[in-house]
Amino acid sequence: MASKRRRTTESKHEQAVQKRSSMVTRAQSSSVKINNNNNSPVVVFAHGAGAPSSSEWMIRWKNLLADALNAVEVVTFDYPYISKRKPPPKAEKLVEFHSGIIKEIDSKYPQHPLILVGKSMGSRVSCMVAVENGIRVSAVVCLGYPLKGTKGAIRDEPLLLLTVPTMFVQGTKDGLCPLELLEPVMKKMKAVNRLHAIENGDHSFKIAKKNLELTGTSQEEAEARAVEAIATFVSEIIGPR
Repeated sequence: MASKRRRTTESKHEQAVQKRSSMVTRAQSSSVKINNNNNSPVVVFAHGAGAPSSSEWMIRWKNLLADALNAVEVVTFDYPYISKRKPPPKAEKLVEFHSGIIKEIDSKYPQHPLILVGKSMGSRVSCMVAVENGIRVSAVVCLGYPLKGTKGAIRDEPLLLLTVPTMFVQGTKDGLCPLELLEPVMKKMKAVNRLHAIENGDHSFKIAKKNLELTGTSQEEAEARAVEAIATFVSEIIGPR
């Protein structure tokens, strides 16, 4: 019976590895390859709770990051619950899967700096993964970090454990991460950190038309400035690309 249980456990493990490998392959086939310079970063980009890697927002930001960072590859993937059309589990439940994706990508590009980027929930999981043993990460970029939980709790534990350089891009009208709550947390963090605020942006950085008209800017310009700030931050960490 013990032998049968071992075979069953091994079979489940093999299935999980094969599934993850399949998802990475699909993600890579749709990711953007730009540069093979050894100092060009590899980016692993995790989606948020409500939309998969194929969403318009994720595709647009994947292309923006690929261009701005001169990335050798930007890899996106879907957490398993997405394909099952289930609500997202607790972020902690996604760490093992996310770590597996990163280890496979890292083995493909061992000479390149590795940057973790996440949208909302994906940024929170990225921070959790970055403190795991055996994970080689040069920097983490959080796009709309969900600091406030649904019941108002401040979810800063992953941030306070980080030791790798971390950047936050936040809308000033993001109800899930008011800047007056984020800034004290940033001061307590051990990791070097930076904030780029998108004026009047919401949780997905969307700016209301009236605010765009008042400031004489466009959504595209606001996002371009954010991506430029990310590129500057990454360059300071890994050097010119």
